[in-house]
Amino acid sequence: MVGRSLYSLRIMAQINQRKLDHINIVADDRAIDRKQYYFDRIRLTHRALPELNLADVDPSVEFLGKKLSFPLLISSMTGGTDEELIKINRNLAIAAEAEGVALAVGSQRVFLSDETARESFELRTHAPSTVLLGNLGAVQLNYNVGFADCKAAVQVLDADGLYLHLNPLQEAVQPEGDTDFSNLRNKIATIVQTLKKPVIIKEVGAGISGIDVEHLLAAGIRYIDVAGTGGTSWSMVESQRSDDPELGELFADWGIPTPQALKMMKPYRHEIKLIASGGVRNGIDIAKGVILGASLGGMARPFLGPARESADAVRTVIRRLKREFTTAMFLLGAGSVEDIKGREELILDEHWH
Repeated sequence: MVGRSLYSLRIMAQINQRKLDHINIVADDRAIDRKQYYFDRIRLTHRALPELNLADVDPSVEFLGKKLSFPLLISSMTGGTDEELIKINRNLAIAAEAEGVALAVGSQRVFLSDETARESFELRTHAPSTVLLGNLGAVQLNYNVGFADCKAAVQVLDADGLYLHLNPLQEAVQPEGDTDFSNLRNKIATIVQTLKKPVIIKEVGAGISGIDVEHLLAAGIRYIDVAGTGGTSWSMVESQRSDDPELGELFADWGIPTPQALKMMKPYRHEIKLIASGGVRNGIDIAKGVILGASLGGMARPFLGPARESADAVRTVIRRLKREFTTAMFLLGAGSVEDIKGREELILDEHWH
């Protein structure tokens, strides 16, 4: 683009390279996936006499006015100018549309600076009818990102809503992190009031607490992805990109486990819709998240390898998850998702020690 400064070009190259670094680190280093299995500590009440035909179980849900085949969100991963990143998003979008699940893209900040990243976010052609969510870092509202940028992020994707992600831990340990999180509530409120699309607040693996919700409700937020600990540790990811890896390693498991974060949301369930992500790895985990009040279960890492391969590989994972979720519903005696949503009495016990 004519007139771009060398500084801007350098920043764009830096962001794009960071996205490639993130993808490669998450894919190649098994220690990044913490595998805490927090959801495994929850036991559910098995029904030996479910009084249902498995074939009649309906796992479909509605989210943002659209029907999904079951409550799955392919969580935010990536986007940028590199062919690999474009391919990943394209395969995810094709699979999400074919299987009727939701998809959120990775941070679109690179697109705001570099129009050549547009292709990785122009996904509505590949997913004409399913739920698509844009994504920007909330902290960027303190770094010259404003309403026009949020609108552009939604428009390029023709998105149904916009994630504003909160990632203070990641930014604190990231070598080039943006760490001014002051006065964000008021700026988030301005975006909520002006965007005319649902704004969803998401953590990136450290969880959201009750006191956070109080602030977010005051800002007008009605959708929250708790994104707790248990899965990918972005602190560990950034430790591998840092000259001081010890800090990121120390905070590798900092935060609130996803099931506990969902429990903290119980007093607010009548005011907000929840998404459960962070350490969600199978259909039973999704069912447990729904029982704890979530509308959707989100996961990213299980789709990364398949997305690098093909849309069909992603579809295979989605179909497996759907079968697992539907089987869990059947074994709980639930014919519809509403039969289990928020029904914590289905929890037999929990072992947190």
